[in-house]
Amino acid sequence: MDLIPAPSRVAHYRPETDPWSFRLRPTSRITAADGAQGVARWLRAELSAATGFTFDARRPGDRRGGEAHDIHLDLDPELRAAKGREAYVLGVHEYGAYLRGGGRAGLFYAAQTLRQLFGPQIYRRAPLPGAEWAAAHATVEDAPRFAWRGVLLDVARHFLPKADVLRFLDLMAVHKLNVLHLHLTDDQGWRIEIERHPRLTAVGAWRERSMVGFRSADRRDDRPHGGFYTKDDLREIVAYAAKRHITVVPEIDLPGHAQAAIAAYPELGNTDVVDTAGLGVWTDWGINPNVLNVSDTTLRFFEEVLEEVLEVFPSEFVHLGGDECPKEQWKASPSSQARIAELGLAGEDGLQSWFIGHFDRWLAERGRRLIGWDEILEGGLAPGAAVSSWRGYEGGIAAARAGHDVVMCPEQHVYLDHRQAPGADEPIPVGYVRTLEDVYRFEPVPPELDGAAADRVIGTQANLWTEFMASARDIDYRAFPRLAAFAEVAWSGLPRDPARRDYPDFERRMAAHYRRLDALGVEYRPPGGPHPWQRWPGVAGRPIG
Repeated sequence: MDLIPAPSRVAHYRPETDPWSFRLRPTSRITAADGAQGVARWLRAELSAATGFTFDARRPGDRRGGEAHDIHLDLDPELRAAKGREAYVLGVHEYGAYLRGGGRAGLFYAAQTLRQLFGPQIYRRAPLPGAEWAAAHATVEDAPRFAWRGVLLDVARHFLPKADVLRFLDLMAVHKLNVLHLHLTDDQGWRIEIERHPRLTAVGAWRERSMVGFRSADRRDDRPHGGFYTKDDLREIVAYAAKRHITVVPEIDLPGHAQAAIAAYPELGNTDVVDTAGLGVWTDWGINPNVLNVSDTTLRFFEEVLEEVLEVFPSEFVHLGGDECPKEQWKASPSSQARIAELGLAGEDGLQSWFIGHFDRWLAERGRRLIGWDEILEGGLAPGAAVSSWRGYEGGIAAARAGHDVVMCPEQHVYLDHRQAPGADEPIPVGYVRTLEDVYRFEPVPPELDGAAADRVIGTQANLWTEFMASARDIDYRAFPRLAAFAEVAWSGLPRDPARRDYPDFERRMAAHYRRLDALGVEYRPPGGPHPWQRWPGVAGRPIG
């Protein structure tokens, strides 16, 4: 049984080739107990698109016999008490399928597993001539390893239209991923409408051109780029995600990675050392020296920004970045130095800690929790704050030992913008080479952590930074198939020792999963290397690097 991510337990009643498998037919129906109707509506819509069948719910008084060939969904309080709301049990026999979930999320994941059992054509958006949809007799018992199974999608470096974000959410749901970390602001673009500060999108959402390649600062495409989401767009994204049991966590990056905001409102910059009136939205990649000033006015400006962010995003966590903040302007700024002296801070590092701490407290007062990149550990954090450990495991280890929740996303392992193979034809060969097998052998909980400290690792996340991904096609290539391997790491109870993981079995199951991705229209990197359109031609046969 070629399921991805691999479930906790599968018991086969009959082989998958058995002629008496459960087969969908025009008379099949989808029925639901109280509380399960929402998942039933979603499943009915998905299966109807692929088969052309209606799957009408059973009508009152309809007493069809044992050969109903129906699908029934139910909630199981005992399962929830034992294994949590994301746990499920799926039973399939020749006359139908029975799905039980510890909660609606578990029921949704049971439905995703059932879809995989019906074969790749179930992912089509219209029925194909001669297609059949049969599921093998089996019982699947399953529950996730981690509560946070996330993907960062950077829509700041390259804007991704709303329809493509919704499509990406569907692909996440197929893989039982449940957190979309939406990176909305950076030096190269501001992507969220803020009504009180309209220039953030009128100016900050647009740049004149973009860098081409990696470390090739003299090359530009001379093509304007931009876009932003209205608040209603983002409300739609949040609601669409929620129906798929995905939480959208917004990121507003500060105090660094802020040139798009400074371009829109120059007074946010360090005007006592830089003429910020001439700054535009940044057209380079990398670390930008232009950072926010630390005045009360700037603090209030971003409080107003966050007030509108909280109106749109109901997530417990709000990500505030906090990474890669150069200190040179603060060192040269009389007003920044006066703030350091006024507060008795330990230099510019202490100033950044104070800045982040201000918003940590501000969010906590409103019932939310700050999460930020591991640099925010420097100087100490409030008890409720959490850390995204990206520079390796070290920040996550320190945070967990200090009692903070941690999401492990080390760039050496799960930055999926990094290349998948060492070949010169890989698109813009940036970063570490991380193959499909490398991602499969990634372990989110390092051996240095055990007991209560290990329990502080609430999950893991793969990151898609889009400096070199200008379209959904580019994102498909970088994300898949590695995101399937990551999903299994995040969901399945794999051995903590990466050497003990059965990668050949995963490869075998991926052979079936590639056909699902084909049906879904995912333009993944093939196992044998890039398609011709995916290759990076470079210059004189050499990649731009």
